[in-house]
Amino acid sequence: MFADRAKIYIRSGKGGDGHCSFRRELYVPNGGPDGGDGGKGGDLIFEVDKGLNTLSDYRHRRKYAAGDGEQGGKRRCHGRDGKDLVLYVPEGTVIKEASSGKVIADMSGENRRQIVLKGGKGGLGNQHFATATMQVPKYAQPGQPARELEVSLELKVIADVGLIGFPNVGKSTLLSRVTNAEPKIANYHFTTLNPNLGVVDLDGAKGFVMADIPGLIEGASEGVGLGHEFLRHIERTKMMIHVVDAAGSEGRDPVEDIYKINAELERYNPEIAGRPQVIAANKTDLIYEDEENALKRLKDEFEPKGIRVFPISGVSGRGISELLYYVSAQLETMDSAPVVFEQEFFPEDELIYEDLPYTVEHIDGMYVVEGPKIEKMLGYTNLDSEKGFAFFQKFLKDTGILEKLEAAGIQEGDTVRMYGLQFDYYK
Repeated sequence: MFADRAKIYIRSGKGGDGHCSFRRELYVPNGGPDGGDGGKGGDLIFEVDKGLNTLSDYRHRRKYAAGDGEQGGKRRCHGRDGKDLVLYVPEGTVIKEASSGKVIADMSGENRRQIVLKGGKGGLGNQHFATATMQVPKYAQPGQPARELEVSLELKVIADVGLIGFPNVGKSTLLSRVTNAEPKIANYHFTTLNPNLGVVDLDGAKGFVMADIPGLIEGASEGVGLGHEFLRHIERTKMMIHVVDAAGSEGRDPVEDIYKINAELERYNPEIAGRPQVIAANKTDLIYEDEENALKRLKDEFEPKGIRVFPISGVSGRGISELLYYVSAQLETMDSAPVVFEQEFFPEDELIYEDLPYTVEHIDGMYVVEGPKIEKMLGYTNLDSEKGFAFFQKFLKDTGILEKLEAAGIQEGDTVRMYGLQFDYYK
């Protein structure tokens, strides 16, 4: 079964907790702290596998988690890092944050591998917290928590040219004639329920990838039928070949059909509707001399608007070569880079302050900031570096901690304690 959408839950690995222990040896009565650091949690990575062409694997299993880091040990032993988890997807897969629909990653073009969720940093052992005034630190830093997301995966075909038009106008026949694709072909509506890709090779001109986008119907932009399933695959195409039944063999008006399909494209995405089009007036082998006015109507209606009309026959091959060489020449004038969707959702930024309750209290002349997840931030930050300290200051401001401290009456020079971290307050 072809599957082009899936929704899954992903989680990176939690960082291992730092260890709190003290050196105990014969003849060393006052051994210092020797708690080791926790291991880093595993990353959750997406990678393109050219051997895949569907997302069907993700229909059967919905939860994926990288390995957690191991806790630190005695004698400064470092915990083992958690194992990364690599999820393989077909080229063209777009990864979105499920609730907002924002793009996290587009696995297309040069983007073959991307870390979507980084594993938590391991916590520091108590060996790091010894100071001249605190020689027996009984605190070790917890590992940074795992990050988790529900994401939707969407496979959007990567093609230079999309074949669009109503069902049963001959798109599959055209694709099978000019490429190596082998779509199902039959004389009934909705034969094609999945996009078919094929490569067009031309003598003396640059070839291109063509996709047969399944037949559209009125109301497709509102999701009628399989509208959204089909329209999704047009989003990457640079140009469209609009195939119509010029002979009106099923009693349809080809001019009216073109306006109806373009109206659906406009409602779905005006930017896509504005991309270059060319009309392939198919089934001309069924047109008799007294019916040539059908082709004339198409040319008179659309060519003044800059849309070329090519009479073709998918059965006999008539006119197809001229159509393909024209399309190839048009593509040469366009940007050769594939259409890649820009990242809109950044897990690193979006998840860092998520769900971070805390309390601020004045205890024994000291301002104590605590909360079940306040250590989440401490796991992210290296306060010994200038950049890390700047980040820490921004954290205090953005989460409202500074505001609460000032509301509690803190003055310059007063001491603030956040678990094992202790510092003096200055504006």
